[in-house]
Amino acid sequence: MRRLTTPLSEEDAGSLRVGDFVMLNGMLVTGRDRVHKFLFNEKPDSKSIPFELKGSVLYHCGPIIRKEEQGYRIIAGGPTTSQRVEMYEWWVIKEYGLKGIIGKGGMGEKTLRTMREEGCVYLHTISGAAVYLADRIKRVVDGWKVEEFGEPEAMWLIEVEDFPAIVTMDAHGNSLHKTITESSMKVYKELIQ
Repeated sequence: MRRLTTPLSEEDAGSLRVGDFVMLNGMLVTGRDRVHKFLFNEKPDSKSIPFELKGSVLYHCGPIIRKEEQGYRIIAGGPTTSQRVEMYEWWVIKEYGLKGIIGKGGMGEKTLRTMREEGCVYLHTISGAAVYLADRIKRVVDGWKVEEFGEPEAMWLIEVEDFPAIVTMDAHGNSLHKTITESSMKVYKELIQ
């Protein structure tokens, strides 16, 4: 098990291999379909985004959020299916210098290639454990595009402590998702012969 503190360096990302279990500490940013589409289509420069994305870890999450006197609190924060943003993610990684993506289900070949080129990893977190993962979120620091996109689709800067994940796509071009698919297809072909 590896404990990592964000932001991640290229060395941090490069030291991870498929199958490594990690606990993340520090800041993460959330982003779903609408944020990815906006970043890809509008191409805002880094200065117009209120938090630093270089070296950051982007969490594919549309949290359920409660506004309280002290600010916002995430009450459910599980991962969303990453493949939904495959058409944008390669560009977002390259343009904004992300070093990690958290989600569920993995991503495609274009994103895997970009992760290898840019020194970025994909971290799979626990699906179906939204309340547990919300407990790993210590605070919501800030939100971007909250009014325009709505709370689940906005980008949130969150501070996490011991946020669990497993490396399933590494910065060396390895993908557990691809390996499982290829292995499954081989068994499938043997079964139908």
